[in-house]
Amino acid sequence: MTVRTSKGAWVVPTHRAVWIPAGTPHSIAMSGRVAMRTLYLRPKLANTLHPGCCVLNISPLLKELVLHVCSLKMLKRTVAGHRHLLYVMLDQLRAIQMVPLQLPDPTDPRARRVADALQSDPGDRRPLAQLCKQAGASKRTVERLFSEDVGMTLGKWRQQLRLMQAMRLLADGAKVTHAALETGYSTPSAFIAMFGKALGTTPATYFRAGSKVS
Repeated sequence: MTVRTSKGAWVVPTHRAVWIPAGTPHSIAMSGRVAMRTLYLRPKLANTLHPGCCVLNISPLLKELVLHVCSLKMLKRTVAGHRHLLYVMLDQLRAIQMVPLQLPDPTDPRARRVADALQSDPGDRRPLAQLCKQAGASKRTVERLFSEDVGMTLGKWRQQLRLMQAMRLLADGAKVTHAALETGYSTPSAFIAMFGKALGTTPATYFRAGSKVS
């Protein structure tokens, strides 16, 4: 799934989850076949959890808790068994590992034009200086705008965009070679190296690990 808010986008790979705080307008786009479970927490229960949207790894225990809770329709704190389930689930959510699959949107019009051009074709291999010039600013200026606005360099933002697009392609069943070339990498090995640096493993191992908690 790809979740988008006014602040950016998050890609949610297979067997992972996305945390969305209450009151956050958002849209969800699906890549491939998706079965989704949704939990709603009262704001008072969620005030110790992450304050913004984020992608989460799901442990086998939390996965089973989510499936079981969804089968109950609604938990009632007046029921001892429900209350115990709730507390265990909250403990799991507080200890959960976040996944770096976020792409914040710049707000400055010049940076926004560069971002739009890259998002329209993540595999575009044109030099960043050329893209910035077409957007009406120097590469140095756009680099500064990205660092101030989204907290990362333009090069890092482009790499993150390519990673997230590759995740969508892989979720659709694409081969690693196809995902690499479609997102602008000259060789699969270059893409695998980038993937490993970002997520600590290879694409095959990452998706295989997720399948163990399906």
